Amino acid sequence: MSRLKEAMGAVAAEINAALDGYIPRSQDSDGRLFDAMRYSTLAGGKRLRPFLVLQSAALFDVPPDWVMPCAAAIEMIHTYSLVHDDLPAMDNDDLRRGLPTCHKKFDDATAILAGDTLLTLAFELVTAPDGHPDAAVRAELTHQLAAAAGGGGMAGGQMMDLAAEDSTLDLADVTRLQRRKTGALFHFSCTAGAILAKRGGAERAALGRYAEAIGLAFQIADDLLDVEGSEAELGKAVQKDAAAGKATFVDLLGLEGARSRAAQLVDDAVAALEPFGGKADLLSDVARYIVARKN
Repeated sequence: MSRLKEAMGAVAAEINAALDGYIPRSQDSDGRLFDAMRYSTLAGGKRLRPFLVLQSAALFDVPPDWVMPCAAAIEMIHTYSLVHDDLPAMDNDDLRRGLPTCHKKFDDATAILAGDTLLTLAFELVTAPDGHPDAAVRAELTHQLAAAAGGGGMAGGQMMDLAAEDSTLDLADVTRLQRRKTGALFHFSCTAGAILAKRGGAERAALGRYAEAIGLAFQIADDLLDVEGSEAELGKAVQKDAAAGKATFVDLLGLEGARSRAAQLVDDAVAALEPFGGKADLLSDVARYIVARKN
């Protein structure tokens, strides 16, 4: 895993520099908005989703300059979702990555606007002509990113999650919910490289299978950490799903059953990458890392 740690650290530094450059600065009254965006976006994090974008593109030798806007955009959308999830109307969290959440550091209204602006800035990046030179590719990226972030993807999954507080969900329900809430952005991240390279068919399908497997594995690992981890390790509150009465993979499968299912998903993810040979070694390492992580 040392190879992966080194690679993820290098990518995180690149992404942080790109994000800092993409988010505007202002000395006027709107400066508070940009400060909140920068505070939330640069507050740490694994940068896993942009790492997946960059690694999927590397499979096809896509020039980094074509990839970076897309990689930064997915991190902006992920961050916007966290800013809004933390609001009192949603999860009402005080901590994120060990720091006060955006609405605690600033205020509710600023947090809402920061999330809104991160979302729209993400689409500004993927549509800009100084990214990929082919307008058709930029249009496909925009379409797929919108689908992943919207009602049929992450936002719809979050709505299902809120409704779950008043419902009894079975394993199929929770799996469907998490494929949208968590898995949709992973799916975009893993297939973006194929879109940027104008590759479809079996190669894009293989990356889609990989994404589906690691998305569910990531959520199972999160559910395990919520039960077994601590606030100090995770940088956020723990056991909130249990307090809200929401069903999780751990509830439905038990601790050992959840670990076994996550391990099988890792095997499925690695198997999906076989057509790419050694070029996908870091992506295989990501699958293993997802279930071994401690935060």
